[in-house]
Amino acid sequence: MHRILIAEDNAEIAMLERDYLEINGYETQIIENGNEVIQAVLTGDYSLLILDLMLPGCNGYDICRVIRDQINIPILMVTAKSESIDKIRGLGLGADDYIAKPFDPAELVARVKSHLKRYERLVGSISMNQNALDEKSIVVGNLKIMSRSWKAYRDGQEIKFANREFELLNFLAMNPNILFSKEQLFEKIWGFDYIGDTATVTVHINRIREKIEDNPSKPRIIETVWGAGYRLNM
Repeated sequence: MHRILIAEDNAEIAMLERDYLEINGYETQIIENGNEVIQAVLTGDYSLLILDLMLPGCNGYDICRVIRDQINIPILMVTAKSESIDKIRGLGLGADDYIAKPFDPAELVARVKSHLKRYERLVGSISMNQNALDEKSIVVGNLKIMSRSWKAYRDGQEIKFANREFELLNFLAMNPNILFSKEQLFEKIWGFDYIGDTATVTVHINRIREKIEDNPSKPRIIETVWGAGYRLNM
């Protein structure tokens, strides 16, 4: 059974989330204080984190920043804020999705199901690829992408990517010198069943550039073709 950690200080909202998730077969735990969330996520066996941004003790942004490079479970950020900058900041710190209050609990459950399903496909793919005898790698300058073992190295040092970041990088690397629109990348990586928008692609491209480019403000590996999309140069 999937275990979901609900980090939410509003008891009414937390219980509503809990009830809808448990009705749909998930096991849940509620934590109200942000200071307790990091330790719980890193030591507990959770399948997904529902993370409110405005928690007492430690806010959701800081929690996401700390745990994202250490654990790869899906993170669904929940907040009363609806401005685009908050969404972009949350995604930029490694959140997989964003939902603003007030929300339909059924939509929350749908997003949880979608993320868990996609995460299971990724993990299953990684597991099968790791058992393969031949390791397929792609080299772009000082960057080496190991498509089967789902790892990447820059100058010999392993780079940590969230699953969606690596999936996006790997897709571009396997299709070098081809221009893809944000809409094409969104459909390919996030899928038709994902509830979101193409700004998610831009945020993830920026996070990837921060990890692989010598100068992220002047990218050479993943190029922006203004008004058209992105391509990986090889």
